[in-house]
Amino acid sequence: MKQRLLNLALILTSLLGYLEWGQDQSVFLFQAELDLLIKLFNDPGSILHPLTLLPLLGQLILFFTLFQSKPSKIPSFIGIGCLGSLFLFILIAGILGPNLKVILCTLPFLSTAVYSIWNLKNKKT
Repeated sequence: MKQRLLNLALILTSLLGYLEWGQDQSVFLFQAELDLLIKLFNDPGSILHPLTLLPLLGQLILFFTLFQSKPSKIPSFIGIGCLGSLFLFILIAGILGPNLKVILCTLPFLSTAVYSIWNLKNKKT
């Protein structure tokens, strides 16, 4: 039950990511993801990029673990890895920026991911 709640927390905190670029251009990841899902059905070729597909795949994998009676370790690790790749890039961009809002918006996901990995590694079986 605990890992299922952690996976749900990972999905929810992944939607809180924030990107900012140029002058007055910014987006939360839940807004960008909605745009991606619309483009997926209208023009699938326009979203074919690893930094768009991997996090979406990670969210889907974590979503499917919510319906398992006992969430497996491997899909949880894969989902965290797929989402974590995007969040580490966002964190690096925030540090190099430097942009405190971008950095702070990555911390909920990254801290939940670290705790979830710790929980998975210390879990029996």
